[in-house]
Amino acid sequence: MEIMKILVTGGLGFIGHELVSILEQQGHSVTIIDSTTNYNFIPKDELDALVKERQSRITTKNIKLGDIRNKEYITTVIDSIKPNVVIHLASFPRQKVVLENPGMASEVMSTGLINLLESSRDVIDKFVYISSSMVYGDFKDGVDEKAECNPIGQYAIMKLMGEQLVKDYNRQGHFDYTIIRPSAVYGPRDVEDRVLSKFMLGAMRYETLQIKGPTEILDFTHVTDTAQGIALAATKACKYDIYNITRCESKPITLEKAALACIDLVGQGSVELLDRDLNFPSRGRLNITRAIRDLGYNPTVNFSTGLQDYHDWIKNSEYWNDKL
Repeated sequence: MEIMKILVTGGLGFIGHELVSILEQQGHSVTIIDSTTNYNFIPKDELDALVKERQSRITTKNIKLGDIRNKEYITTVIDSIKPNVVIHLASFPRQKVVLENPGMASEVMSTGLINLLESSRDVIDKFVYISSSMVYGDFKDGVDEKAECNPIGQYAIMKLMGEQLVKDYNRQGHFDYTIIRPSAVYGPRDVEDRVLSKFMLGAMRYETLQIKGPTEILDFTHVTDTAQGIALAATKACKYDIYNITRCESKPITLEKAALACIDLVGQGSVELLDRDLNFPSRGRLNITRAIRDLGYNPTVNFSTGLQDYHDWIKNSEYWNDKL
């Protein structure tokens, strides 16, 4: 395997630190850019604890604490390290947070991306953009990469716009690119404000779990599998430009099934069934045949194993031991 210089934006984030760990194990030279901000959607003490633990799992000292909205700073970093590959993970984290601050979200997800593309255009060989399965909008179980995209909500719209920007820089002849569409990533060292973490922590707090759309299907994917897929796309020659990187369980997992699985694991809890949140698309499992065949992608963590892993991490977490 060719040893590469790789820049990872958002490298101290949930997916980012897992990806950096994998790339380091493969022998690549990794530099991180991260603003370590919480965008006001989780408590600062939680973010500080997560960043500390995530950083303990990686070895690189090349950590640049900066903001991708600062083009001069980004240009200086890229010119100094001259990476072969940029993997762009830094983003507003989810739909809810974008809705609460669409102006700042646009600055990070659009202006920040353009700063990276402009600074990288004549330096790098490849740009890997982490998009989202939400760009498909409402879709049926088994959607593949050739499906039409009809995003619902500002987060998904901005992610699809980002895909188009990356493609246009390639059209201009600057660098190769790969777009990754993950789904419902979960696992250790995640924040508390995502659907599965809400279910797990809610059950551990003796709360009633509110399920908005109990029959809705999500393609829950353990963070290790997501990071492995991104690493493959970054370090291999790719036949295609877009890949779904998910678990795609043999049997679909509804929100109700996921909530009940958390309750069973914790040994306590109850549910309240509510109508679907129309700010989110109706989704299902994603077809990952392209990634399996072209990249050798092989997701290995099934939902029950991954859920146990996440539960065990919470139980052993110094931060959560003080909170639960």
